[in-house]
Amino acid sequence: MKRKIRMGMVGGGVGAFIGAVHRMAAALDGEIELVCGAFSSDPNKSRISGETFYLPPNRVYGSYEDMILAEKALPDGQRMDFISIVTPNHVHFGPAKMALENGFHVVCDKPLCFNMEEAHELKALVAQSGLIFALTHNYTGYPMVKQARMMIRHGELGTIRKIVVAYPQGWLSTKLEDSEQKQAAWRTDPSKSGIAGAMGDIGTHAENLAEYITGLKITEMCADLSAFVPGRLLDDDGNVLLHFENGAKGILHASQISAGEENALQIQVYGEKGGLEWHQMEPNTLKVKWLDRPSQIYRTGGANLYPEAQSHTRIPAGHPEGYLEAFANIYRNVAICIRARLENNVPDPIYTDFPSVEDGLRGMKFIETVVASSASEQKWVKML
Repeated sequence: MKRKIRMGMVGGGVGAFIGAVHRMAAALDGEIELVCGAFSSDPNKSRISGETFYLPPNRVYGSYEDMILAEKALPDGQRMDFISIVTPNHVHFGPAKMALENGFHVVCDKPLCFNMEEAHELKALVAQSGLIFALTHNYTGYPMVKQARMMIRHGELGTIRKIVVAYPQGWLSTKLEDSEQKQAAWRTDPSKSGIAGAMGDIGTHAENLAEYITGLKITEMCADLSAFVPGRLLDDDGNVLLHFENGAKGILHASQISAGEENALQIQVYGEKGGLEWHQMEPNTLKVKWLDRPSQIYRTGGANLYPEAQSHTRIPAGHPEGYLEAFANIYRNVAICIRARLENNVPDPIYTDFPSVEDGLRGMKFIETVVASSASEQKWVKML
């Protein structure tokens, strides 16, 4: 008998922004149900969150360690199938490692973990266990991002020459971390965020988007990071020149002090035959500009899209799909792949398309290299 895929959550208790996003995304297609959780490092807060989410008290835990061990002890027909980790960066590694060691698939928020040592260990654990590991670089879930990727993969733009990717925000234009704003506090704290601020938080999204769409890896960079707000311990703005493996050149800009900006992630890619342009704040539109003919506009749900774009669209053209749906595409694909394993089937390759531990390792390499490059007097620093 078919059943929903069972999810346990680490972090993301009542009032946590990203936890709510993950829960809504996981539930959107009716493939996944939340069955348990360790929603806070404070057992009482975890209990209150569990009550709010209508979970039975015996499936709400005071720590992720308790949850993983207790769930493993349950019969196959009851225990969770995977965990979703929605904690600050410094609490990604512990639950991911323990889940993999105890036979549970993992969905983890980005970046992958706190440092490169942890990243390499997680990659090795995923390979050793053979379990599914998904990283929620959610912007790869947008249909028009997948359309852009397939157009480049099929050579429609010719050899790629230039990639320009930017992610400007303005929400940290003041020293918000000195207030009661929890999101600002941990993201600007090196003990919780890691060695990078804006570059770790949103620069990794820009890096991942550029590599995902083009299929090209960054090989070296020349970076200039700044902390413009006085007293801030981590970067809040950065500008990076990029070299890609095929000889293409690029520019990456990520900022959280671009006053007035919201979440203006955007990318332009230029090849020999034409270029394309996508903006996250207008996600249902992909503009393609040709060298020798008029520009074209592709729309989510429209005709003449690649199957990879069509299969990640839920509703007819003209009905906006956005952030939650892109997030949900990752969760749905993970659920399809877990279900295939439970039923001893092979999933359609279209649904195996979600960011992996390898993408997470690339993101950690980007963070390490961009920080090293900014601190170095050397013009170009190779990707670690």
